[in-house]
Order: sequence, then C-alpha cells, then structure tokens
Amino acid sequence: MPRTQKQPDRGEETAREPGRPDRQRGRGAAGAVQSVDRAVTVLEILARHGEAGVTEIAEELDVHKSTAFRLLGVLENRGLVAQAKDRGKYYLGAGVLRLAGAAAVRLDISQEGVPVCREVADELGETVNIAVLDDDAAVNIMQARGTAAVTAQNWLGRRTPLHATSSGKVLLAHLSPTLREGLLARPLARFTDRTVTGAAMLRAELEAVVRQGYGVTVEELELGLAAVAAPVRAHDGEVIAAISVSGPVYRLDADRLPKVARRTAAAGAELSRRMGYGF
Repeated sequence: MPRTQKQPDRGEETAREPGRPDRQRGRGAAGAVQSVDRAVTVLEILARHGEAGVTEIAEELDVHKSTAFRLLGVLENRGLVAQAKDRGKYYLGAGVLRLAGAAAVRLDISQEGVPVCREVADELGETVNIAVLDDDAAVNIMQARGTAAVTAQNWLGRRTPLHATSSGKVLLAHLSPTLREGLLARPLARFTDRTVTGAAMLRAELEAVVRQGYGVTVEELELGLAAVAAPVRAHDGEVIAAISVSGPVYRLDADRLPKVARRTAAAGAELSRRMGYGF
C-alpha cells in the first residue's frame, strides 16, 4: 500500500487558495508558543539521549523533518545546540552551560547570602539586599530586614535602575568598558531632584565606586531613602552581585554612612569568600 502523506503540522507553510482568508495570522501567537514548546522539547530530547539526528528528533516531536531542522537551526545559532559534522548528530551546546551556570550562581549567592545578610541586618537594624545584573537593571534576589526597618517594603524580585541605586552603581562600575559606555549612552531617567542623569558626572561616581570599594546613593531613587552597596566577587574575581544596606536618610545620615559603608564592604568580602574568591 502507498504511504499516506503526512499532513503539514502547524509550524509549516501551507498553500492558501486565492480569496480565502489567511487564518494562520490569527494563530500567530499560538504558533509562537508552540514553537517555543517544541524548542524546549528538543533540548530535553538531547539532554535525555546525549545526541540525536534530525530524523529522530522529528519523530519524537511528531513533526516533519523540515520543522525539526528549522528548530535546530535556531537553537544552533544561539549556541544552545551544536552539530557533530562527521555524524550529523546534534548535542547540547555550550550556551546551555552558560545559562545553567548563571542560574547556579544566583542559587549559590542566595543560599550563601542568607547568613551574611541576616547578620548585617541584625547588627545594623536596616534592610539588606543582594542584587545581580539583569540586562540594563539590577534585580534583588535576597533580602533581610533588620529590627529598625519599620516599613514592610519588599525589594525582593524588584528591578531597579543601575544609575540611581547603590547596587546598580556597583554593578555598573564593574562592567566591561564597552558595556558600561553603551548603557551610559542611553537617556538616564530622573526619579528625584538628586538623581544623577549626566553621563560625565555618573562616570566620575563610578570611578569612585571602584576606588573606594562601595557605592552610595542618597535620595536618588526615592525621597527619604539612602543606601550603600559593595561588590560580591566570584572565584575568578569577577563582580557577580552587590550587597546593599538601605534605610531612611535620618538614620543613614552623613555621620553614620561611613560606618555602614565599612560594614557593607566587609559583608561583600565575606560573601565573596563564600563564593570562592581569594582561595
């Protein structure tokens, strides 16, 4: 018996009769979600088998080989899969390791940061956060509140601007010059009258952050809020996070800020040691 021709799956182009409405456009969003789901499934297949060819992947996905080949091409361009040219088989690429490594670092910082943040929060009575770089912002992944923190403001998971926060300035100061200048070339939003929006002035502040080992902001993001942050380094010395202490300006005033800055820098050094720096 002749083989029944496989019907085109939703990911493939189909001919459209003249004058007939293009219903594929209405399914654009659903098709995009389906493509993402299939791409993730491809990664799971390769993780399970170690390596696989286009035919094997197409069969597991229940799609045409052309669809599987297209998915693999996108993943290969992103470095998430690679191809053994001599066998034609695909396997997980270095990009997966990069993503997994970034996730592991965040998990490690969160876990190792708990006792450090708790100790500083108890000692100073203020709110302590750990933030990491997330594209063009700082995102807080760990928080501990001290006894003096009477407000219940939750910074956990919040994305904050790099140029208007102490953690952001620390992360920005330790970026590569190319990335840093690219971010400084963008318009800098003003949040209060004290927000630094000039690239030249901010550049000078970032140089001071590197020189003194910590960054300070006073009412640059919110009126009444002051903060100081210090870098957290990985085993290779790269700055991977910032630990900060924040509180109201009437407690973190000019007299107390230097002491808080020294304690924050010490906490950053301790967390860096826990992350393997200095060994």
